[in-house]
Amino acid sequence: MLLPRVLTALVLLPLLLGAIFGLSTPFLYLAFCVVGVLAAWEWCGFMGVARTPSRLLFSTAMAAVLAAVWWLTQGAADATLPALLSLLWWCAAFVLVVRYPASFPTGAWSAARMAPLGLLLIAATLITVAALHRQANGPWRLMFMLFIVFAADVGAYLVGRNYGKRKLAPAVSPGKSIEGAIGGLVLVALWAAAAGPYVFQVESLVQIALLIAVSVFTAAVSIIGDLTESLFKRLRGLKDSGTLLPGHGGFLDRIDSILAAAPVFYLGVTLLDL
Repeated sequence: MLLPRVLTALVLLPLLLGAIFGLSTPFLYLAFCVVGVLAAWEWCGFMGVARTPSRLLFSTAMAAVLAAVWWLTQGAADATLPALLSLLWWCAAFVLVVRYPASFPTGAWSAARMAPLGLLLIAATLITVAALHRQANGPWRLMFMLFIVFAADVGAYLVGRNYGKRKLAPAVSPGKSIEGAIGGLVLVALWAAAAGPYVFQVESLVQIALLIAVSVFTAAVSIIGDLTESLFKRLRGLKDSGTLLPGHGGFLDRIDSILAAAPVFYLGVTLLDL
């Protein structure tokens, strides 16, 4: 299982770096839209939709929404509205995770309820990724955001494995601990303090403190994103969101934290003018 996982990562990482640093924002968005459509195919599993024609229909709808969002945001010039809508959902998702299983008294949500949610979350993520990329020093800003998610995961794993005792959300994801989450947030704060001033070219202590705060908040929301995907999989009895990435499961298994992190981070740095 480890070998396919490593080989998949070795293939995807150069492609990701090449896209971020080698493509203009419109072409980067187009490339990521391919991932978005594949993620939409997997989202059908959360909807309880297994038939291929229905999955093709939803994936086509996803492509249409991604095109419309690009046009409505004037080519990712301003993605504030989709980012705000995404943030509102993740605030609601926090309540759903904390209250689970009472928050789902009748089990998994219907396809009619899950479909617009999937369209919103995937579209909001991709357009805010493009909007970050379009900003000054955009490729590095985008990498900074991705490393927030990476640092949160690594910190949570290392601290949780060695010191984790209290369960973070035992009914949703028994393997995660409160100590691990705190460790992840601390590592994110250190990352933001070390790299933030160079990536965002800020010098004042106030701006650095704001950037650290945005980064830590983004990491906290990314944990909610991870837990929410685990919740949706649990409701449908799924181990992974898909099988498209050998050793990793599906695309949604890899981007669940980014679905939450990208819109929140973009909203924070944009509204605070960082």
